[in-house]
Amino acid sequence: MAAEPPPNIAAALFAMAEERPHALAVVYPQGRDRDGRVSYTHLTFRQLDHESDAIAAGLESVGIVRGVRTVLMVKPSLDFFTLTFALFKAGAVPILIDPGMGVKNIGRCLAEADSAAFIGIPKAQVARLVLGWARKSLKTIVTVGRRGPWSGFDLDEIRRSGRLRLPYNPPQVAADETAAILFTSGSTGPPKGAVYTHGIFSHQVKMLRELYGIEAGEIDLATFPLFALFAPALGMTAIIPDMDATRPAQVDPSKIFEAIENFGVTNLFGSPALLDRVGHAGVASGVTLPTLRRVLSAGAPVRAHVIERFQSLLAHNVQVFHTLRSDRSLTRLFDRFPRNSRRDSGPHGSGRGGLPR
Repeated sequence: MAAEPPPNIAAALFAMAEERPHALAVVYPQGRDRDGRVSYTHLTFRQLDHESDAIAAGLESVGIVRGVRTVLMVKPSLDFFTLTFALFKAGAVPILIDPGMGVKNIGRCLAEADSAAFIGIPKAQVARLVLGWARKSLKTIVTVGRRGPWSGFDLDEIRRSGRLRLPYNPPQVAADETAAILFTSGSTGPPKGAVYTHGIFSHQVKMLRELYGIEAGEIDLATFPLFALFAPALGMTAIIPDMDATRPAQVDPSKIFEAIENFGVTNLFGSPALLDRVGHAGVASGVTLPTLRRVLSAGAPVRAHVIERFQSLLAHNVQVFHTLRSDRSLTRLFDRFPRNSRRDSGPHGSGRGGLPR
């Protein structure tokens, strides 16, 4: 009888690093050359696994250990992926907040989350200080980028410290231990925190693979950061597009088309606002997207003609899947979805809501 896989969701990354070490895990646009072509940087699965090991060890050295609730406010980037998987490995609890919900709602979410650590870019650190986010509960501060006149550490220090502590042996977490707390924009009501265990995450990876037929080696366009975290666990390459993830309705469609064409993207998860804008532009310019195998969407209500318009850009047998359940977390959509359910119906999950103290 085969042994059960470790419950920590980060074990899926380790498995992919073993199976596909040199395949691209995350690709990030870092500029353009003089001819206007996008220049990319990347991490392979092995590099992402090793880098997150070093950061996990470094985070533990400054007190971000198993069970510590840690706000993560970093733009979609290589650092976003390495930090999130590092927190999973350490058994810490990343608190991930959709930045599109607005400053006031972010403050409310952080007050509810009762976080002890804060990892963020300089802009987020300034907002934390000015607006008093989680002032009473925070004990450890890590800045991703140049650290200003505030206390704490920067990510380079954490990384260097962690490399001195390799090889890294992650703590053994239980399947029912909290893995993350996710806040989305609350388009169907006030923002709420969804508590995820490692077991729920691992189950959802399995169900995503089975329900949508996702295969290792596929290419995912990561237009929504929270869902993008599933890509490495599923063995997909996550392509980070040149866009502001907080303003999907203002995305430049040409940059979405460019990324899909550059990498032959097979999977797209996009908000209804993004699908509307990109679909309009695609129809107007005669663009088709033949490499896409599926399109997933969630959040706000979407009119049928928006889905139909976007679907007209796809191959004839490719579907757009949509559901309204984004208030707790987009990833919850797939929890406990029956294996024999109709593939043309929107999945509705039932994960855990409410934040225990």
